[in-house]
Amino acid sequence: MKKFDIAILGGGPGGYVAAIRGAQLGKKVCIIEKDKLGGICLNWGCIPTKALLKNAEVLNQIKSADIYGINIKSFSIDFKKNIMRSRDVANRLNKGIEFLMKKNKISQLSGVGKLLSRNELKVTNNQNTEIIEAENIIIATGARPRAFPGMELDGKRIISSKNAMTLDNAPKNMVIIGSGAIGCEFAYYYNTFGTKVHILELANRVLPIEDTDISKELEKSFINKGIKISTSTKVIKVESSETKVQIFFEKDNIQSSIESDVALLAIGVTGNIEGIGLNNIGVETSQGKIDINKNTQTNIPNIYAIGDVSGPPWLAHRASAQAHIAIGHILGQKIKPIDSSKIPSCTYCQPQVASIGLTELQAKDAGYNIKIGRSSFQSSGKALALGDPEGFVKLIFDKKYGELIGAHIIGNEATELIAELGIAKELESTIEDLAFSIHAHPTLSESIMEAALDALGSPIHH
Repeated sequence: MKKFDIAILGGGPGGYVAAIRGAQLGKKVCIIEKDKLGGICLNWGCIPTKALLKNAEVLNQIKSADIYGINIKSFSIDFKKNIMRSRDVANRLNKGIEFLMKKNKISQLSGVGKLLSRNELKVTNNQNTEIIEAENIIIATGARPRAFPGMELDGKRIISSKNAMTLDNAPKNMVIIGSGAIGCEFAYYYNTFGTKVHILELANRVLPIEDTDISKELEKSFINKGIKISTSTKVIKVESSETKVQIFFEKDNIQSSIESDVALLAIGVTGNIEGIGLNNIGVETSQGKIDINKNTQTNIPNIYAIGDVSGPPWLAHRASAQAHIAIGHILGQKIKPIDSSKIPSCTYCQPQVASIGLTELQAKDAGYNIKIGRSSFQSSGKALALGDPEGFVKLIFDKKYGELIGAHIIGNEATELIAELGIAKELESTIEDLAFSIHAHPTLSESIMEAALDALGSPIHH
């Protein structure tokens, strides 16, 4: 029987980071993965979708090239090549992670892992079975798209985000059920490639976890792009045939239906907790996730769970951060638990959306007396020069101490700009810190400084 200091079940952005970090710190590590290293994020999520969204961004620039004085009389779209670029990016990164496993002398076991005891795992690959022993075990099995009765995925007409990334052609019509990050990103992508997109959302606004002002701005932008949006709409069931799909829904107590070529389910994920032996040893779960403490430990001290399998927020960067916490705790290091209010959230459609901390409503509900600062990209010289002045920055401060408690951006490069505000929040920065830190000119980041100045009551450019 092979023995390891740390065995990691799952090779996504939580699992492979934990493996590398453990090996760097001198531990004998193995990683068990039934598919490609990198998990959903690298192979079917974060990375390849960003490649597709970049394709859409380039296409939009070509369509509007005349505003830059460039006349493109005709162009053609190779949709299959557009998809293939996305797959090539994912494959390249997968090979990179395989190299890192070898470089760090991490044992890679291909197959399905299952807990037999607190220290034993069975790894099955086809007919071959191997049992390994580990002093510590980290579960990083991720999550899968959620489906409800009456909305079963068939991969052709009723599809998941994974299916949406490998369609042979852009469909003429698509209904997207759910308007979280995945729904909005695919709405933007397929709309750009000529699909008539209709979003159905149960909540009263798109991106319902974001600040209300952000949701309103994105909805306005999507409608201007020709995307149809139906909020406060409950989908009852979805039925598919060889050529079409019928979506039955209820809005304002009236039941109706629409027909489409494809229905994309984007209604969240659920943890992969089945079939990995949790019941064998009594690992506690609830609501489709493994229960953990601040150190990412389960109720069994030498067994840890990180990433999507441990519940929301389902974000790759949270999984990677948890990997460092788990390894640090195993090695007895002093570790800093994750503060969920300091985890940035990003949506990569255009305009992009990024946020960290409390929304305006959350801050008020928590009893804060707040100050709000805003800055529109319409007043940004850099945004105007780029030809993309859509959106704004919204900063929320605690009035008593002036500390930043929430930041929300919609617009060009929002997902890059949020990093400054993540550091600011980590350092407990105040209005004055952001308002009087010298920002390079011309940059989009000046809008953060301008929003802080606005919170002080002294904006310069609006």
